[in-house]
Amino acid sequence: MSRTRHEIDPSTLTTGALSAGRPKGHQLRKILEDLAGRLPPGALLPSERVLADHFEISRTTVRQEIQRLVTDGVLFRRHGHGTVVAEPRPAHTDLLTSFSRDMRARGLSPGSRVLSSSVEPAGPRLATRLEVEPGSPVLHLVRLRTADGDPMARESTDVSLARFPGLDELAWERHSLFDTLEERFGVRPATSEARILAVLPEAHDAELLEVALDQPCLLIEAVTRDGGGRVLEAERSLYRGDRYDVLARARRGAGHHGDPADGNGSGNGGGNGNGRDVRQKAT
Repeated sequence: MSRTRHEIDPSTLTTGALSAGRPKGHQLRKILEDLAGRLPPGALLPSERVLADHFEISRTTVRQEIQRLVTDGVLFRRHGHGTVVAEPRPAHTDLLTSFSRDMRARGLSPGSRVLSSSVEPAGPRLATRLEVEPGSPVLHLVRLRTADGDPMARESTDVSLARFPGLDELAWERHSLFDTLEERFGVRPATSEARILAVLPEAHDAELLEVALDQPCLLIEAVTRDGGGRVLEAERSLYRGDRYDVLARARRGAGHHGDPADGNGSGNGGGNGNGRDVRQKAT
């Protein structure tokens, strides 16, 4: 009798049973990690029920270990289909590289769906972030960013129209913000100061990103500046935690007490105080 798509092929497993002397959840996680490493991205894993029956453990244990691997980006829950091997994380190399340019460099097709685009007066908080006068016109742009059609992030960006007039007239499904600023205004991102939080998505964001409500995401609030120190944009965006991680490097400035900088770190801060370079890292 042929197996169904959710049944276990014994030849794919490193072991057929769990040891009685070790935590069963830990053993199952190792087995599933090994299985995911040998299967191609998108390959369907056995169902929770099949795994529980095969290894003679509770479905609660199976569900917990699968969720840990989903959180770690090893597996992915595809709604209406099952649990599959996750795609490699095609994240930005850093916060100063445009999403579109970085995806193309990785051989992926970047995409954008404009969720909203409006011109609004800058309130006090936004005016402070953009370093403009309150009431100044600001382009508020919200896009769903995709890679090979898969949703990656919900990006919310604010740009001063007083400094960059005409941006509100563009079709942003076909344009990169950083590339447009360089082509039209001759400015490029040089530094970015970011605040990064681990959060659970709200229901509408979970639907947009095609993740479960209990899938951790990265909320990034950043202000990007050009080489002269002027603000280019302020961002508040939500990135899928199963497709992105963050690499932070810190370097102590030479003027601080304690051990001198050893040169192993790198960042935008230079040697005049604490510098920190926070960037998204592909894995």
